[in-house]
Amino acid sequence: MFRTIKEDINCFLARDPAARSALEILFLYPGFKAICMYRIAHRLYRHHLLFLARWVSQRCSKKTGIEIHPAARIGRRLFIDHGTGVVIGETTEIGDDVTIYQGATLGGTGKDVGKRHPTLGNGVMVGAGAKVLGPLQIGDYAKIAAGAVVLTDIPPNSTAVGVPARVVRLDGVRVDSFDQIHVPDPVAQEIARLEAEINLLKQSREENSNENL
Repeated sequence: MFRTIKEDINCFLARDPAARSALEILFLYPGFKAICMYRIAHRLYRHHLLFLARWVSQRCSKKTGIEIHPAARIGRRLFIDHGTGVVIGETTEIGDDVTIYQGATLGGTGKDVGKRHPTLGNGVMVGAGAKVLGPLQIGDYAKIAAGAVVLTDIPPNSTAVGVPARVVRLDGVRVDSFDQIHVPDPVAQEIARLEAEINLLKQSREENSNENL
């Protein structure tokens, strides 16, 4: 346990340029506190002390603003930066060296049973306010942009943005062909479709009139 705590402190020192010392992280960083309390709660959960595990988890949530279900499976060196509003659901699985920013949710859609929450590979980054929902897979070293809503699997070494999220970069190569300037006007398209249908009806009526004559 102490070796794990030391590893987590070193992780925060390495990834947060604002961190000045191990003592500062140990006593003042809510993300670090949340991870330590999760590891205690998870150990209690594995020993079937379910009520006590949930008590530790909810106590941590009140103190830090970060809610991690004790049944979640989290790897080594998780870095939660700032952390307020982070939610990690019961069946979430997280690999090693993952970074999660404030307001991110690893949650469910309400439609699934059993495995309801996402699985994150190693080295994944989840941006501020991003929502990763459902039993989907986020590949190793993928990046989820701030504010994105992920509802489908994301491949390794990719970057996903938007609502719903789409992959815009894969293995360092841009794959987004969406033209954000010359976007078709859906109203104009619908008017054009209706005009075409009206013209067809007029033509059909004229043909019928000619036949009757």
